[in-house]
Amino acid sequence: MMDLLEEIRDRAKKSPKRIVLPEGEEERTIRATAEILKEGIAKIILLGEEIKIKDKAQSLKIDIGKIRIIEPKKSEKLEGYTNTYCEIRKEKGISKDEALSVMKEPLFYGVMMVKKGEGDGSVSGAIHTTAETIRPALQIIKTAPGVKKVSSSFLMILKDRKFGEDGALIFADCAILPSPNEEELADIAIASAKTVKDLMGCEPRVAMLSFSTKGSAKHKLVDEVVKATEIVKEKAPELLVDGELQVDAALIPEVASQKAPKSPIAGKANVLIFPDLNSANIGYKLVQRLAGTQAIGPILQGLARPVNDLSRGCSVEDIINLVAITSLQA
Repeated sequence: MMDLLEEIRDRAKKSPKRIVLPEGEEERTIRATAEILKEGIAKIILLGEEIKIKDKAQSLKIDIGKIRIIEPKKSEKLEGYTNTYCEIRKEKGISKDEALSVMKEPLFYGVMMVKKGEGDGSVSGAIHTTAETIRPALQIIKTAPGVKKVSSSFLMILKDRKFGEDGALIFADCAILPSPNEEELADIAIASAKTVKDLMGCEPRVAMLSFSTKGSAKHKLVDEVVKATEIVKEKAPELLVDGELQVDAALIPEVASQKAPKSPIAGKANVLIFPDLNSANIGYKLVQRLAGTQAIGPILQGLARPVNDLSRGCSVEDIINLVAITSLQA
């Protein structure tokens, strides 16, 4: 049986998208580019100094063929991009010179390419922080209609396939919103359900997590999860969602039958929505490290066009997988 990541790559190959990699001079990015081209996963655009990229590829004995390379500082589009950025940021009182300086930066230039429809998505973060990767997206791409806040998720692929969707689960929000209110938690749930559809091609079954299951504990933190669940049901009545649920009730049918026998998703959730960033970040890293789980992400959710973030400790395979995921989001 083809595993989920192979499936994602295979689906991406059927309609290769133009994915911008702003960290074009970075070794892992160059290695990933060669593999992506070889497999036909996407059409890659590398940003950076052409001579540096080609010299690095040559020194690594890597053939990146006739790959498209753009040097933002020398680009013929630079003036137009600068004008657009000035218009977007006019309320901040940005000057033309300041805008020009910003648009010479590959991360900003790459996101502007996506904004202008000259790329279908952007992937970076191998040598930049999450904040540095997200900032251009928030300023230039902005959120999709009806979405107030960008969030993130991780695609978790477990060795034990009895959990989630044949071993695959979405965890959210593990990287962006520290302390979401009820409305934001509901938006995270709805955005994560879309991520499941985009990547896994199945019906989302969303569990709103807490330390309580169906009133087993009384606390304002529990009330917040209950309220968020109600908001999800109002905003997306077609969605299979339930809460509040403890994580064992969300994932294990035997526990669910005791704690939440009437729940439509208990024991079979494939989306876990954590109540805050503390629990989500700790949770995904525990599962990743102790269970030997693949954690792909953070996958950004709620943007009008796809921009995704890599971990600075990412491997070449991580870059390839996130490029394929970004292609499917596009």
